[in-house]
Amino acid sequence: MANASHLHVVRAGEGIPVVLLHGLTATHRYVVMGSTHLQRNGHRVIAYDARGHGASQPAPGPDAYTYGDLLADLLGVLDAEGVQRAVLAGASMGAHTAVKAALEAPERVAGLVVITPAYDPAAHGDAVSLERWDALSDGLRHGGVEGFVAAYDLDAVPEAWRTTVGRVLHQRLVLHEHPQAVADALRAVPRSRPFDEIDQLAGIDVPTAVVADRDEADPGHPLALGRRYAEAIPGADLVVEEEGKSPLAWQGAQVSRVIAQLAERAAS
Repeated sequence: MANASHLHVVRAGEGIPVVLLHGLTATHRYVVMGSTHLQRNGHRVIAYDARGHGASQPAPGPDAYTYGDLLADLLGVLDAEGVQRAVLAGASMGAHTAVKAALEAPERVAGLVVITPAYDPAAHGDAVSLERWDALSDGLRHGGVEGFVAAYDLDAVPEAWRTTVGRVLHQRLVLHEHPQAVADALRAVPRSRPFDEIDQLAGIDVPTAVVADRDEADPGHPLALGRRYAEAIPGADLVVEEEGKSPLAWQGAQVSRVIAQLAERAAS
């Protein structure tokens, strides 16, 4: 049985098990953004801070933030909670971890909600991308929250979304008890592969929804990549906000409804 004693886990509700997995530099609060729709409507919600994030303990070493490590943590949470199979809903890093679970531990996965995937196997290890992640890591390590925000370069965010993105960055980053561990994760996670080829997603055999955002507000999670995930996973639905609207992944109540609908499919 895998161990999850180093992780901060929160639980709510009863019913169909749903595990929420957040993205890099976020915490468990940033999958459904505080929405309580799931636990109020027949779901047992299990959410946790990834290793080194939020109130969870740092990894044993600065390189121990690979997707293999993150999958082991997820399985540890399932074991500790006595859950054999669950619907997994993950955002970005959490989405990639959930996909890895569906590929490598399919007996533990009842359904998938893949929210704003960012991992493109063909572009993995791009020097420009890694340089940006390293700059964010250095900004956080040496300058704290403000150092990270400066490295993020809010001036590059479209003006319509700049204030919102800046506010969310500050809100997320102040929640970490071990910011140096998050800085480690910012270097290690982007260098890790959750799977090798997009064609591998054809092996996923559970009900799946892919939630993607339009590029104007969220270029780091390209709509085209979300579409490729949805096309590669058999029977997957692609869910995107209407043009000109706030990104769907930022709307916790709407994301919760997508998860609930997927969970209903998985239970039937």
